[in-house]
Amino acid sequence: MASSRKSKPSLKAKPKAAKRIGLALSGGLDSVVLLDTVCKAVQSNSAKESTEVWVFHIHHGLQKSADQWLEFCEKLAKKYQVHFDFRLLHFADQSQGNIEARARAERYDALTDLCVEHGIQDLLLAHHQNDQAETVLLQLLRGSGVAGLSGMPLNRANAKDNQSITLWRPLLNQSKTELEAYAKEHKLKWVEDPSNQNTRYRRNALRKEIIPRLEKIQPGAIANLARSADLLAQSQLLLDRLAKQDGKNILQGKNLKLAPLLSLAKRDKPAANNLLRYWLKLNDLAMPSQERLESWWKDLMAVKPDSSLEWRHDEASIYLWRGTLQATERRVGRWVFQNVPVRSKLLGLPADWVAQAQAQGLVEERLRQGAEKIQIKSNTPRKTLKNLFQESGTPPWERQAPLLYINDQLIAVAGVGVSYPHLALTGKRVLPVYQYKA
Repeated sequence: MASSRKSKPSLKAKPKAAKRIGLALSGGLDSVVLLDTVCKAVQSNSAKESTEVWVFHIHHGLQKSADQWLEFCEKLAKKYQVHFDFRLLHFADQSQGNIEARARAERYDALTDLCVEHGIQDLLLAHHQNDQAETVLLQLLRGSGVAGLSGMPLNRANAKDNQSITLWRPLLNQSKTELEAYAKEHKLKWVEDPSNQNTRYRRNALRKEIIPRLEKIQPGAIANLARSADLLAQSQLLLDRLAKQDGKNILQGKNLKLAPLLSLAKRDKPAANNLLRYWLKLNDLAMPSQERLESWWKDLMAVKPDSSLEWRHDEASIYLWRGTLQATERRVGRWVFQNVPVRSKLLGLPADWVAQAQAQGLVEERLRQGAEKIQIKSNTPRKTLKNLFQESGTPPWERQAPLLYINDQLIAVAGVGVSYPHLALTGKRVLPVYQYKA
């Protein structure tokens, strides 16, 4: 879009034709411009393809005006005659951790949940060129490497509940000034978030104080920073390709074999660092600081072949077990009882017995204490959980499995099975299943 004349923002990238697309709408100028642009593009292509637009709003509850923003977005969706849905997020303790980062992570989770619920594979986000420049500066201040300095990608695939969702940023080549000109030209209305003026947040401080100064020193600084991000993203692609080559005999799916990794580190430490970072990327984990990376190498160099270790990183746990590094997300869940069809040959717990125990408050989840025993097959004795885990080759970090007790009796162990003596083949039955939170 030429800055010398008025025109609508051009979409830098478009998702493949789909029956449904999602759009994240905060109610701010950026997302309102995106909604207007997308709806007009869909209308102009209505003769060629039928596309449903679904607008998603995330209510964080962090501002007094949050209810009004939700109402504004819902009315806007009605005006454009598109589908609308929203999610409420609750932050019980706003003093814990980086509230910006927590809100951002929760927002992405909520948006992908909405996509799964409505069968949407393409989600549009309203990030623009200024956002990209701010991201590059933030990563630079953190001392990030190539991956961090690449900024936000134009599109990124994300898996949720076995459904692939692609996040698109079609306005990434548009400046804030251009979006403001478009909104003014088309007389669009939007809401303002007062927290955007609070320079206590680093991104706001960069936006309000640093970037304007950079533009005075170097006109076009915003566009230049965004262009650098594109170039670094290309460099990252080459580094990933190199990591795949170096990891041919080291990578096992999403796991890393320690012995050949250490051998690579002795020959070529930068290549080993690159492979380790690539492995973290495969597991959807954040890049570690240089200090943390060096600390990991010290641990790996000192550990014995038959030893194990554990690191906590990016809300996940990284384990070394049997000479292999693997990452697992720390997940939480709950026991649920699923109905078994009456005519099914599947065994289950008597439904009336479970319902009565629930009414009396005798159904509870407990943590493993040690020495618990359970019989999970017919014609076999009761065995300790330790023996069952050893027989199945369960990794140590998965052996602290949730236990289900009814009437003070061990009924089920997550990932192991259900107490066979308590199962029935006839009548109304239910099966206890431990469901992890997505």
